[in-house]
Amino acid sequence: MGDLPESLHAPGLAATDYAAVFRAMPTPYLVLTPDLVIADANAAYLATTGRGLDELIGRPVFEAFPGNPNELDPDGGVAKIRASFQRARDTGRPDTMPVQEYDIPDGDGGFAKRFWSLISIPVLGSDGHCRYVLQRAEDITGYVGALDSGTDPDSQETWRRRALDVQADLYARGIELQAARAAEAVTARRLAALAEVSLQVSRAETVEELIKVVTEGGLTAALGAHGGAVAVPEDDHHLRLVMTEELAPAAGGGDGVLPLDAPYPGCVAARTGELVVLPDRAATEAFGVELREVSARTGAESWVALPLQTAGRRQGSLSVAWRGPRSFAAEEMQLLVAFAAQCAQALERISTGETERVAHAAVSGMAEALQRSLLTDPPQPGHLELVARYVPAASLAQVGGDWYDAFRTEDGRTALVIGDVTGHDSYAAAAMAQVRNVLRGVAHSRRDSPAATLAALDRAMRDLDVNTLATAVLATVEPGPEPVCTGERVLRWSNAGHPPPLLIEVDGTVTVLEHDADLLLGVDPDVPRADHERLLPPGATVLFYTDGLIERRGASLDAGIAWLTGAVARCGRLPLAELCDRLLAELAGAVEDDVALLALRAHPHADGRYTEDGGRCPSGGCPDR
Repeated sequence: MGDLPESLHAPGLAATDYAAVFRAMPTPYLVLTPDLVIADANAAYLATTGRGLDELIGRPVFEAFPGNPNELDPDGGVAKIRASFQRARDTGRPDTMPVQEYDIPDGDGGFAKRFWSLISIPVLGSDGHCRYVLQRAEDITGYVGALDSGTDPDSQETWRRRALDVQADLYARGIELQAARAAEAVTARRLAALAEVSLQVSRAETVEELIKVVTEGGLTAALGAHGGAVAVPEDDHHLRLVMTEELAPAAGGGDGVLPLDAPYPGCVAARTGELVVLPDRAATEAFGVELREVSARTGAESWVALPLQTAGRRQGSLSVAWRGPRSFAAEEMQLLVAFAAQCAQALERISTGETERVAHAAVSGMAEALQRSLLTDPPQPGHLELVARYVPAASLAQVGGDWYDAFRTEDGRTALVIGDVTGHDSYAAAAMAQVRNVLRGVAHSRRDSPAATLAALDRAMRDLDVNTLATAVLATVEPGPEPVCTGERVLRWSNAGHPPPLLIEVDGTVTVLEHDADLLLGVDPDVPRADHERLLPPGATVLFYTDGLIERRGASLDAGIAWLTGAVARCGRLPLAELCDRLLAELAGAVEDDVALLALRAHPHADGRYTEDGGRCPSGGCPDR
């Protein structure tokens, strides 16, 4: 039979010669490869078709037996029989055909009319794939002819009995096939339910969620079980037990804590890492008095307890119970073991995640405290009102590289800074602290313009190995042209790759203070930087911000600046603090990046007069400059 096994061995029995059995079978059988090439045929088949084995082996079946076209079937039945072979091969299930006319060559160049009862049967390998297609070919031509002729009652009776035998065989096979298909349907439903439970397990984020999925999420229904329980470590010597309602009378009346060495299947599995299988009441009662009492209270007669462990680390156990005895097929046990492994991995993931969250919270707390200590309330010079706001991104990382700053320089100017160091974590916060503090020192000790100060900062970052990139706007507010007492000031600024500030004039006009931005800090300290200036009359407002305020998923920065300009035009006359809060409120909590705001407003004094250092002029009038 080709490469079919010649014999198999069973304990206590002599080797069985299946090839001899195949040859001696009185029913005709043909063996085909999956591509429908003849691999073998028994003696009954050769006798029925009048062919020799050497004429058939290695030939495609429809080459050896071509169809005989007729009025009712142009290809002589080839397509129907080929489809039967293919269904059996592809589905792994037997395929039974109705009575089929299929003429065979008569040896004289013609065809002999034949009628057949055909069954195609797949022969599966150990991997579940089809290795052969076996065709049972019962010739019922005589019976059909006898029915058509209406003569020879004895012959009719003989063929009628033979046809009844064939039909009885077909009926029995049909019942078997129906039962197999019903079992497959039940298995498919359970697999689908188990797949859904497995999906829920993979999504669980806490131990409580995982336990709820296992005990309430349909696991017992998927397995056709009476109930289930999960045990997870409470401490080194105890397990926290959670079970379905059906098993609630167990272990003292419901969920609770059990000693790790308690005499229950789940405790044994968790303690030893071994699978516990109790297939019937006898095995359950023999396990121990305690489990016998549990069985009496709950009606559970058979149990499986599986250890939950990953990489040698024991995470607890999963127990499943059934009413009545249970025969655990290898496939079902494989499913249970696989599901237990998934639960154990989920517990490991949850445990690791909780540890990481605790560590992350500690680090983030320190980093956030550092960042908050740097983002102090701005000073309030006599001629300026300053308001600052900071909103972290809506994520676990509550720190980042955004910062604002405001301080008085040594020569009496007010300096304002808005900046953003690349990154959104504690490293970015640390780099921001370095850049912010170096800039403070450089700006306070030098009487340079903003551009010269940023250039000095860039060189210092290089020399001090502050390896980061940052954008920033540094601005100063200085006395304006004569006469000083008009209250006008000059806003002078330099932009290192940062979004441009907005100027809101007294009449509500909004101007984007946009010029070609210079290179980011940390790229090339030798590239020149530019200063820009604008008169700042009393009542005017300037808004500095980071890109988190204007960045939107799928939208350009230009679109974000246009949105901000419109929003400022609508509420720019509000009190300064209210203006900042209104802008942040328009984000509606959808903060994808850190947002820092720094706003200044030049307030006129009652008499509209200022001294050069920001105080009011003496009553004698304005001093000359």
